[in-house]
Amino acid sequence: MTAQVSSEASRADSLQEEVLAEVRNHIGHLTLNRPAGLNAITLDMVRSLTAHLQAWAHDPQVYAVVLRGTGEKAFCAGGDIRSLYDSFKNGDTLHEDFFVEEYALDLVIHHYRKPVVALMDGFVLGGGMGLVQGADLRVVTERSRLAMPEVAIGYFPDVGGSYFLPRIPGELGIYLGVTGVQIRAADALYCGLADWYIGSAKLAELDHKFDRLQWQDSPLKDLQGLLAKLAVQQLPDAPLAALRPAIDHFFALPDVPSIVEQLQQVTVADSHEWALNTANLMQTRSPLAMAVTLEMLRRGRRLPLEQCFALELHLDRQWFERGDLIEGVRALIIDKDKSPRWNPPSIHRLDATHVESFFHNFKQVGR
Repeated sequence: MTAQVSSEASRADSLQEEVLAEVRNHIGHLTLNRPAGLNAITLDMVRSLTAHLQAWAHDPQVYAVVLRGTGEKAFCAGGDIRSLYDSFKNGDTLHEDFFVEEYALDLVIHHYRKPVVALMDGFVLGGGMGLVQGADLRVVTERSRLAMPEVAIGYFPDVGGSYFLPRIPGELGIYLGVTGVQIRAADALYCGLADWYIGSAKLAELDHKFDRLQWQDSPLKDLQGLLAKLAVQQLPDAPLAALRPAIDHFFALPDVPSIVEQLQQVTVADSHEWALNTANLMQTRSPLAMAVTLEMLRRGRRLPLEQCFALELHLDRQWFERGDLIEGVRALIIDKDKSPRWNPPSIHRLDATHVESFFHNFKQVGR
């Protein structure tokens, strides 16, 4: 989840089909088509994507699927959080239905029987990451900006984030989830959150080659061979590679207050600026969201995929009432005063027992 969509954008997008679907040369193309809203996904879009994927899974004339977003700004900037806020405030159930069906869609992609290519051009945030991380071939460009930024609005990284973030080497995924920072193409490849890099200027050529691909081997191998002619799998100078030792140290500490406290004490020249910036950033985030995120990611490291989604749904069902999301959306999207009144208001007021209470009564399969 995580998209800030204006009412004007919502009106503009409502005048067009929000998911475009077509089959060309045995490839099913699904395009998120809300460019004015940065292709933020609604429940109707979730249902449309699910229906097409289920139909194509059983269609012998469809060999593979390509996911993309309309426009140059975003593949998908997350879920349409404003509509979920309004649902909760009005006593409706949209916010409950959305998460159940969104997670089910993400699981469909993780388990899809045919190869899925995700063209991750522009912003890939929150719910957008949920759509792409189950894909077989995840392609980034120089315009790609990936993040799970939920803690900024008082939420936690869901849509499978509890599965794919802690499986990034070392503590990099914990860092990305707890801070909500954005990364670019080189870091996405380094972290294993993307597989291929292609310049955005070559996307039209890639599309052309999709249309003329001669299917010979398995569909996955054919698509990999196509990408190998236009794209690369590594980029030099990934910033996170240089920061990895520091990140692995600080984000393995036992809790959020310890992380922030030790970041503030760094005096080593090459880490000092990053450490202070990270500590300052974390002090703007929801303390509760960061603490729950840290615990969720550490639990997720030991859970299979389906159980990670179940854990996230367990947290969702409490979060609108007990978490910081409603206040975060009010401050950053509704009133835009940018002064959220987090509960607790500071990292040092966190109560470990309260954090732990969100995980009570979560039933793990096989336990």
